[in-house]
This record gives sequence, C-alpha cells and structure tokens, in this order.
Amino acid sequence: MNSTKKVLLINTHLTYPNWSEGLLNNAFHQKAKDFFLSKNFEVLETKVEDGYNAEEEVEKHLQADIIILQTPINWFGAPWIYKKYVDEVFNIGLHTAKFLAGDGRTREDATRQYGTGGNMQGKKFMVSSTWNAPKEAFGNQEQKLFQGISSADFLMHITTNYRFSGVEIVADYNCFDIFKDGDIGKDLENYPKHLEEVFQL
Repeated sequence: MNSTKKVLLINTHLTYPNWSEGLLNNAFHQKAKDFFLSKNFEVLETKVEDGYNAEEEVEKHLQADIIILQTPINWFGAPWIYKKYVDEVFNIGLHTAKFLAGDGRTREDATRQYGTGGNMQGKKFMVSSTWNAPKEAFGNQEQKLFQGISSADFLMHITTNYRFSGVEIVADYNCFDIFKDGDIGKDLENYPKHLEEVFQL
C-alpha cells in the first residue's frame, strides 16, 4: 500500500496579455510545489487555464490529502474560469456521490444540518491569493469597502464548496497590495512557514 501523502495544487490565474501574465501566481504555485516535494509529498497539479478533464479532477481531489487553490483576486473574486471549473468538477463529485451525498439533511432526522453531507472528511483545503487590496482593508470596521470582515470571511464563496463536501478549511495565505506598497519578496519567503504551520508538517 502506497502511504505517500499527496497534495493537489490548482492554479487558476487567467492571463491578460500585457497586463496580467501570471508570474506572481506561478511563483507562489512553484514555492508550494517545492515545499511539498521537500516533505516527500507526491504533487498533483492543475493549471485551469491550460484545460482539464473534469472527471480526472475529481479523482485528483479524491487522491489528495491537501488541496491548495492559487488565485489572483480579480474584481473581488477568482477568475471566471475557476467558477466554471468548480461547477463542472463538483457537479460530477455530487452526481457520483464521491464528494458528497446530498446536502446532509434527511426527512427521517430533522436534526441533520444543511451542509453535512460531505464524503471528503480527512482532507484539508487552503486558498493562497494575490490582491491589489492592502492588508489594512480587512478586520477594520472603519474601512468602508470590507466593513470589518476578514480575508477568510471574504473567501467563503470559495472555501464553502469544500466545507460543504466535508473538507477542513485551514487559514488562507495572502499577498496583499501587490501594485503599491506590498512586500512580495517577503510574502514569498514566508509562504513555506505558513504551509508548515497550517498543515502541521
């Protein structure tokens, strides 16, 4: 029996020529890959923009102990290709009951909560994202746009798909303020430490 741990790294950057080429998200993706290889993980990879087979993506998710989404935040969400990816992959995961069996509720047991039908317990999911927004925009009621919410709150539209399927969500990692006053080099340097801490490796 193969006991090698596996990680699935999903890069959903969408290229806009002469504006957003993907170098930063590729750098974080590669940093994670190097980290997990150094920990003797088998690394599974998907670059959404390059195409994918949805059924194969379901199987990658089932094989993986850890799943990481690398994404830019474009207009306050992941690129549209990621929504398409989620719809296609999670629909198969639902229809085959590999990801989840319904929403958790049953007519026989009224105490069962919505969102407890997942079949992917034991796996962990994390978002690593790049932002124009500064870190100071979060967790502060005085900030007009986000009104005190955290980055984790903001990313719930991404992480909830996984929680709904039984996956544990770990703390996100963010590279903020990439166009003005951020410290990209430091964020890249500190990324492996975050991975080590949240995944207890």
